[in-house]
Amino acid sequence: MCQWLAHSGTPIRLETVLYRPEHSLIDQSLHSRLGVETTNGDGFGVGWYAEDADTPAVVRDISPAWNNRNLREIAGHVRSPLFFAHVRASTGSAVQQTNCHPFRHGRWIWMHNGAITDFHRLRRDLAMAVDPVLFSFIEGSTDSEVMFFLALSFGLDQDVPGAVARMTGYVEKVGRAEGVKFPLQMTIAVSDGEQLWTFRYSSEGTSRSLNYSNRVETLRDLHPDVEFLQGVSEGTRLVVSEPLGDLPGAWEAVPENSYSVVHAGELDLLPFVPWVEGQG
Repeated sequence: MCQWLAHSGTPIRLETVLYRPEHSLIDQSLHSRLGVETTNGDGFGVGWYAEDADTPAVVRDISPAWNNRNLREIAGHVRSPLFFAHVRASTGSAVQQTNCHPFRHGRWIWMHNGAITDFHRLRRDLAMAVDPVLFSFIEGSTDSEVMFFLALSFGLDQDVPGAVARMTGYVEKVGRAEGVKFPLQMTIAVSDGEQLWTFRYSSEGTSRSLNYSNRVETLRDLHPDVEFLQGVSEGTRLVVSEPLGDLPGAWEAVPENSYSVVHAGELDLLPFVPWVEGQG
């Protein structure tokens, strides 16, 4: 599986959350506490939005995040109000740049932790449901990228939760038709540069961990001596696969079968239910 984080709020340098925290994403790439694998060394990626750009920037590489000099250089100089970072542990697909997250299409970026069970068996049927106009943009061989392009095909531009629900329902429908009892395991982050959506769901009901940061004003009251909290707006939020440290009161778990929307500093939690065409 993988580990990831998403930041929305005050523009900060990427290194502030990638390298500096006690249990930063870089530390998690070597010493994950909650992931399936302790080590996530099959590549990394970062994606960020700049104020004067129409589309997000994406940098990906197959080397481990913990010793990549280019990532260290980028993280120390790039500042963004909304960015993604991902460290990969392959679930069977090749270790190659086009399989590293996040994935980008137009203004959208997407990253995933989890897997489609028996993807090698389901891949053709799932890919055939991708809009033919979009199909040629698929570059890699991962289940995660197919999930992204299914969501785009099912209307991500118009209704993000609805498109992800349709994607999820379709994956489960195809999987169960092939005898796969629990077809899907996922935590997902997706953004258009304005809002951030995250999802936690699995067919079995035991999803990978996902956590969001508490309100900045709450944390300032609890920890007035933490310098980082003094320099960010009250609307700053992080959503992470696992907490970046053990600061009391800093993190809350995203509930099972739910999704969050972060916009203008507010984080709303809502129930998530897969949708299958023809159901009531």
